[in-house]
Amino acid sequence: MPYIHEVEVLPADIDRLDHASNQVYLRWVLEAALAHSTALGLDEDAYFRRGQAWVVRRHELTYLKPALAGDRLRVETRVASMAAATSVRRTRIVRPNDGAILFEAATDWVYVELSRGRPARIPEDVRSRFPIEPSD
Repeated sequence: MPYIHEVEVLPADIDRLDHASNQVYLRWVLEAALAHSTALGLDEDAYFRRGQAWVVRRHELTYLKPALAGDRLRVETRVASMAAATSVRRTRIVRPNDGAILFEAATDWVYVELSRGRPARIPEDVRSRFPIEPSD
């Protein structure tokens, strides 16, 4: 079952084409990932206290339908896989009032030791918090 992060499309999110900007969709992807981790007991400060962080290596983004000002959206995110120092997270944005899927993303994350700026093995106490959900 994915983690659900709810957002509302604000007037500031709208671009010159009168729908949510592509950049805003990406912001929602990142906000949902952090909200999910925070809900599991690891907020941004917890990672920094460890001297570690998740960083994005790659996003694959698919825009399907526009989000409009005032839309309330459900950002569904899940960890699809986890290897020694990497993880893939899948995210989907749905408009609940009509069930429309507006956007899908796959993000490759790398767990990094900040002092070295290099990938690090994901600690077991971090790994064990995230259920692995390969697909819908």
